[in-house]
Amino acid sequence: MTGGVSINAARGLTVVLASRDLDRSIRKHPVKSRTSGTAWRHANIGRLLNNAVRRFEGRVLELMSERGHDETRIAHVSLTRNLDVEGTRLTELARRASMSKQAMGELVDQCAELGLVDRIADPTDRRARIVMFTPAGRKWLDAFRDAVDIAEQEMRAELGKAAMDAILKGLAVYGAKFDTLDDPD
Repeated sequence: MTGGVSINAARGLTVVLASRDLDRSIRKHPVKSRTSGTAWRHANIGRLLNNAVRRFEGRVLELMSERGHDETRIAHVSLTRNLDVEGTRLTELARRASMSKQAMGELVDQCAELGLVDRIADPTDRRARIVMFTPAGRKWLDAFRDAVDIAEQEMRAELGKAAMDAILKGLAVYGAKFDTLDDPD
């Protein structure tokens, strides 16, 4: 196929990505057999997804900074993306983020210092604490949602509607078993 790569996404949906950058990248790092050196390290799906996530999150942080939230670091997103709006226990946050309780505790402390979250007593277990967004944290979350929306719109404009729809559907299906965030809606 000229000028593109066919990607077979969820449930047989086939989309052609006609991005010159993607085409150039694949020519530069073609997928080769396991015995042919290290080119596979640049073109495997894990690397490609990681590169895309780093670029996307970098753009979200840039947008957050432009909107007055330059205190936000990618580590803080590990907490806030796993924190239910109604609150979540620290041990559950750590599990969702695949972090130790100590590391998550440090992130909670940092976000508490920024005024984004607070720890309150768990009404069902006085020994446990629940991490919750503060009113300022809810405003931050709204700004974060807006930044994510803009970054997604930019990505859609670069990749095209069909490719973006296929990516979203495919990733939703593939990652469905790992979505641990409670959704009260």
